[in-house]
Amino acid sequence: MRDRPAERATDREVGVVAAVLAAGSEKAAAHRLGLSPSTVKHHLANARSKVGAATTAQLVWILAPRLPEPEGRAQADDWWICPRCVSDARRRLCQASAPWCGRTGIDTNPRPDPQAPGPETSMGLPRLSDALLPPHLRYWALACEGQELGRRLPIRMGTLRADGVAGLVLGVQSVPDGLATGLLAGVNPLAGLYAYMVGTFTGALITSSSFMAIQGTGAMAMIMADIPALHRSADADRALVTLSILTGVIMLAAGLLKLGWLLRFVSNAVMVGFINAVGVNIILGQLANFTGYEAEGANRVIRAFNTLVNPAQLDPQTLVVGIATIGLILLFERTRLGALGLVVAVVITSAGVLLLGWQVATLNDLGVVASSLPRPEAPLLGLVPVLIVPAASLAFVGLVQGASISANFPNADGTYGDVSRDFVGQGAANVAAGVLQGMPVGGSVSASALNKAAGARSRQSLLIAGLVMAIVVVVFGEVVGYVAMPALAGLLMLIGFRTIKPDDLKSVWRTGNVQKVVLVMTFVLTMLVPLQYAVMAGVGVSVILYAVRQSNKITIRRWKLDATGDVIETDPPATLEEDDVVVLQPYGSLFFAAAPVFETLLPAVTDASRNSVVIVRLRGRTDLGTTFMDVLLRYAQSLAAVGSKLVLVSTNERINDQLGVTGITAVIGTENVYAGDHRVGAAVRRAYDDAVAWVAASRERGATGPG
Repeated sequence: MRDRPAERATDREVGVVAAVLAAGSEKAAAHRLGLSPSTVKHHLANARSKVGAATTAQLVWILAPRLPEPEGRAQADDWWICPRCVSDARRRLCQASAPWCGRTGIDTNPRPDPQAPGPETSMGLPRLSDALLPPHLRYWALACEGQELGRRLPIRMGTLRADGVAGLVLGVQSVPDGLATGLLAGVNPLAGLYAYMVGTFTGALITSSSFMAIQGTGAMAMIMADIPALHRSADADRALVTLSILTGVIMLAAGLLKLGWLLRFVSNAVMVGFINAVGVNIILGQLANFTGYEAEGANRVIRAFNTLVNPAQLDPQTLVVGIATIGLILLFERTRLGALGLVVAVVITSAGVLLLGWQVATLNDLGVVASSLPRPEAPLLGLVPVLIVPAASLAFVGLVQGASISANFPNADGTYGDVSRDFVGQGAANVAAGVLQGMPVGGSVSASALNKAAGARSRQSLLIAGLVMAIVVVVFGEVVGYVAMPALAGLLMLIGFRTIKPDDLKSVWRTGNVQKVVLVMTFVLTMLVPLQYAVMAGVGVSVILYAVRQSNKITIRRWKLDATGDVIETDPPATLEEDDVVVLQPYGSLFFAAAPVFETLLPAVTDASRNSVVIVRLRGRTDLGTTFMDVLLRYAQSLAAVGSKLVLVSTNERINDQLGVTGITAVIGTENVYAGDHRVGAAVRRAYDDAVAWVAASRERGATGPG
């Protein structure tokens, strides 16, 4: 039988797509279905992956045979064939009495000749008019676009103007920003510019988030500044190539293995502490370029202190250029220049240095010459062992920042990007940037926000931005060397200041004592130790914090079953009484760290706990570790020692096998392991009735005595 793509999606996934069509948005569909928005996104992403759709628009088109008709179609006998559907050899009857095609949403008037061509654009396709469509039919319009993707030109003419403006703004703004980021990382500033150029262009071709700008970030640059193997290498350029490619390979692996779910283990307290400390580090790290005085010290904090206590060592001309740059940026940002104000500010102050003949350091002093596009370079494989940890840290930070873009910047069709595919895009961008002598890159929140604010309508804006940067390198490459170092330092210090978020710090600080400790520890580590180790420590703290939280979330409730079949939840007894039947329902995680907490919550067994039954309901559990099994075994043995017993209710065969392997079944007996079924509560009721009968029989035997 021929495989039909539409049949690969599950009924549940098709139902979610239909709900989105009917509701008009993912959030509205989530509310209608009683699901979280993230669950709706997850179903849509799974459906796209199964049927081979790149966008939700394509997904709707592929699933059209399985989707219900849109609501609101009038009853009429006058039908005609939609020209769009005919173009795909799928002859769908569409209603002429509505102002749009009921299936595709094409804005058109009924015509007597069903084969007559409809109104066309310059590309030969029927014109869509979203203004005439209700929300639930706009998706059908998008679906029509999706089915034509294979035959359309790669350039979207309808959005080219808006994308061109946004791409020009982002491309021009990225030139000084890229140079500054390279300077911040302690590498050739051109490596930052090359990374911005290649990363932006390559990422736009692959990521699922249309507006994600993949560029260097302050956090990643600060990590690079603390990598000795990078800066002490005899061939620093190829060492940087190796680091970028290695970072890309790790990101690619994370994307291909769909490891995006791991990011949820990183606590907000860790990331807030890290990012804010990075902002402070950026400011302190640029004091030398900003003041013209290279202070000594073991770390940035000590060097900053030495700078402050030696004001006579500061170079006045350098300081004036840095302060003037910050002032001009703040001034121009309030004008129509907007984001381009930083470009104009850097140009003005650098030109002023040249005209006044001041002895201020420029990029020419670093040997920066950008006369052509970068040429491919091969990595140094011998450096892979010493760069693997820094590369993992860079990949982690880049992916975390990229994931925030995937979650907060929806595509033009209202869908959100797939995190794992965005990982792949960032990985490919790093590999490409590395081969072309660029530094590691990741999803840039600020650049993505600028791209969207500048009016971007599609990923074309990012492609245009990459081309703009390439043109600047080729045409104005020799001018780049005259950019004043304190001007870039002033730009970076302003970026660092804006990276510090006092409101985020206050929010975490008010959350609780554990979050306070994590925040302070991450902040201090980031300030005092090399950042790649601070990142790894932060990840470790997040995992430990997650384990602590999960272990403390475990609770136990007692179920009391009455004669009517109702279940009443109460607190479990502190001590197990004689001739009692106690049904316990655990809530929360039962993994190894929670097992000791679970044990303390069980009713205590004493000499007076004779002739009783404790029933533990494990429905919904799919796997229990050996630590939890040991707790059950000890409790079963303590019950058996006073003439009582433990009964377990489970619907999972794997858990039943684990009970046998760990010896619990041998202690309590196979008759005391109840297998549940699709009837919720039926197995517990059966176990409860048997336990009541067992207690009554045991009490009767005790009353009559032996013989």
